[in-house]
Amino acid sequence: MRTKPTVLEGTMEDIWSIRIYRGESPLKIDTSKNAFVASITKDDVTDIPASFVADPFMIHFEEKWYLFMEIMNAETEIGEIGLVTSVDGTKWEYQQVVLKEDYHLSYPFIFRHNEVFYMIQETLNANAIRLYKARNFPYDWEYQTDLIKGKYADPTLFQHDDKWWMFTYSFELGNLNLFSSNDLIGPYTEHHKSPLIIKNKRTTRPAGKVINDNDRLIRLCQDGYPKYGSSVRAFEITKLTQSDYREVELSESPVLQKSEEKNQWNSNGMHHLDSHKITSNKWLVCVDGCYSDILNRI
Repeated sequence: MRTKPTVLEGTMEDIWSIRIYRGESPLKIDTSKNAFVASITKDDVTDIPASFVADPFMIHFEEKWYLFMEIMNAETEIGEIGLVTSVDGTKWEYQQVVLKEDYHLSYPFIFRHNEVFYMIQETLNANAIRLYKARNFPYDWEYQTDLIKGKYADPTLFQHDDKWWMFTYSFELGNLNLFSSNDLIGPYTEHHKSPLIIKNKRTTRPAGKVINDNDRLIRLCQDGYPKYGSSVRAFEITKLTQSDYREVELSESPVLQKSEEKNQWNSNGMHHLDSHKITSNKWLVCVDGCYSDILNRI
């Protein structure tokens, strides 16, 4: 029997969708009405009834883009992981749901290590951060192991100084935690200064991959004030060792904000960014945003 997910924030009236942009920087994104090159909505999903799509993560492999995303199943109200693909980053085709469990899945963090594709998701109801491995990329995934036990949201992995680091959001406490390991599969130990930030809705929750731009590590976070998904902020990590962690907010922050215009695709919030460097001054960026369906029912 499928169980309903732990309710995070927001409501089912918030209709999330995804847009793709091109830009010179991942921190300066024009999200105006006509600036995007592609959009992905719940109406593109063909194999299950969808309430919305969100949390996009991309990866490029053999001259093709693969975008994994959360799809909220309208019948079960449980998130599943879906896939769209593109050759040029402009024209995208929906493929199918590639992963579902008896509990809610979202935030499909996709990466490649030693020629193998892996994925971690938000798996709160499994009471762990779970690692999946591709048996047949991109459609077939199998569970490997639990990396960290506990109710953590939005797990965000990155490598630095020959170590694996992972930001997580402690859902029950509202804190930003940091873990590290010498090996991908663990064991992971909590950082000396973790939790790094305590009960701050503006800076604790991850909002996409850590950006590595010219050896600068940039942490993205959801600004949940005054409401869930208000914007995405950016912090440069200035110190990261086994014993110390420091960061400073960048002048470009917030890098994403909801539209001030009514009835726009992102007029009710934005909370995720995934960017990929194509050339020295060209990036492909996917983001999500939402509007409220309540306005359409009045």
